[in-house]
Order: sequence, then C-alpha cells, then structure tokens
Amino acid sequence: MILDYLKNASLYSYANVRIEKAFQFLRDTDFTEMNLGKYTIDGDTLYAIVNEYETKPIREGILEAHRNYIDIHYIITGSECIATTFLTDQVPTKDYDEQDDYMLFSCACTPQLLKPGMFTLLYPHDIHMPGVHVTEKTFVRKVVVKVMV
Repeated sequence: MILDYLKNASLYSYANVRIEKAFQFLRDTDFTEMNLGKYTIDGDTLYAIVNEYETKPIREGILEAHRNYIDIHYIITGSECIATTFLTDQVPTKDYDEQDDYMLFSCACTPQLLKPGMFTLLYPHDIHMPGVHVTEKTFVRKVVVKVMV
C-alpha cells in the first residue's frame, strides 16, 4: 500500500506504465462536476469509477482484496479512513469471485486517513476497507482507478 498526495505521484509511476496513465488521468481531469459512473481510460486494462457516499463506522465496513487489479483510491472532497492489512494467510469469508475480481475478509486492520488530494495505491496483496468514518459521517466524492496487473 502506498498513501500520498497526488502531487507526489511521479515517485510511484515507475512501477507500471498503466499506473503512470492512471496518475495522468487523475492529474488532468476535473472530477468536481463529472457524472458518477465508470469511465474507460484504456479498455478493461485501465478504467475509473467516480463515486460519492457517506462514510460508515468501521464495524459496518467490509474488507476486500483483488487479484487482477490494482486500486488507486483518490479523494476529491470529504475525508475517509481506509483500513488496510497485508494479505498473508487469512482465510476469506467470501471466496474469490473471478467475474468481479474480489474476495472478502474479516481480520484485524489499521485505518489510514485520506483527505482531498490524497490517494492510496493498493496492490493485490493489500486487503482494504474503504469508506470508513474518521470521527463521524462525512460525504465523500472520490475516484477509484482500476489498473490491471
């Protein structure tokens, strides 16, 4: 997991050409008035989902992990915690869904604060729970860019 501000994204672009394209998309796009939904950047290998919601207590959150995609969560407005842990030997509470590329977990995790202008880059070995309260319900608008591994 990487947690940083978008202005520092060039430090992480070397990892994958699609990650560089994802950061470029995030830098070049005004998401404030963009409609919610899915936006194709490069077919199924790179796409973005613009979403908004109210955060929830950590006890109501769901931990997930992916196999085929890296997630980049980028906060536009509001703030949230994203709880994370490394995928080691945890047993999923919901087995891997190949079509939707996710599996669910119930395990200990550590919340990390995301504020506007920040992103977190989550690899397939990062179990994560987005959308968690910092202290109380907060309205969040964010983009998740899905980067095929």
